[in-house]
Amino acid sequence: QVQLAESGGGLVQPGGSLRLSCEASGFNLIYYSVAWFRQAPGKEREGVSCITSSDDKTLYVDSVKGRFTISRDSAKNTVYLQMNSLKPEDTAVYYCAAVFGTWPSQIGPWRYSYDFWGQGTQVTVSS
Repeated sequence: QVQLAESGGGLVQPGGSLRLSCEASGFNLIYYSVAWFRQAPGKEREGVSCITSSDDKTLYVDSVKGRFTISRDSAKNTVYLQMNSLKPEDTAVYYCAAVFGTWPSQIGPWRYSYDFWGQGTQVTVSS
């Protein structure tokens, strides 16, 4: 079965850390660019971070720069999102998405159409 599965979400206090995992089944994630998105209640979905397939270039939205790190483990067919110094405003459902190859530069990662999406994992930052 071809799918993406996120895990690692949970409840954490402000300033804490979580590591989200995005594991691919049925296809080789090394050929795919992967992005993490999040959606908070009542808000639109927003892009958080992404990593390209060809050279593992990474990109972060300004609000998470210096706190989040995206990485890839090809042996485990998994992409991770390490989230440190978490804030209440990071509370959201986090989704990973994968696209074969990469996105055209004129479109970018946040508006491009992805081939696969995970089901999402809830991250709640609260004291």
